[in-house]
Amino acid sequence: MKIIAYSEVEPTCFENSQVKGLAGRVVIGKNDNANNFCMRVFEIAAGGNSPRHSHDWEHEVFVHSGEGEFYGNGKWNPVTAGNVVFIPGNEEHQIRNIGTEKLIFVCLIPSGAPEL
Repeated sequence: MKIIAYSEVEPTCFENSQVKGLAGRVVIGKNDNANNFCMRVFEIAAGGNSPRHSHDWEHEVFVHSGEGEFYGNGKWNPVTAGNVVFIPGNEEHQIRNIGTEKLIFVCLIPSGAPEL
């Protein structure tokens, strides 16, 4: 068993022409001998965003805090704390923070996918 505060894990920060204000942490993954899933916690700063992309694996997302929008099915969809989002494999998607606080969400992916 592993119990930690997610903030104990050092974040990997992303910032480039396609990504703004994004930090990700692998809180449960292959280093924990998690054989089926990887759990990541992401924070997107106010005005920040993830890159628009797609890949073979699905995502299951729980929005912990903040306000944002998830791009999927060709449109932007608003989300707030407590919302859950399913992103099927091969669906183009992107996440952006539209609020004034950090957008914090938990994202599950299958093992074998790149953890970050």
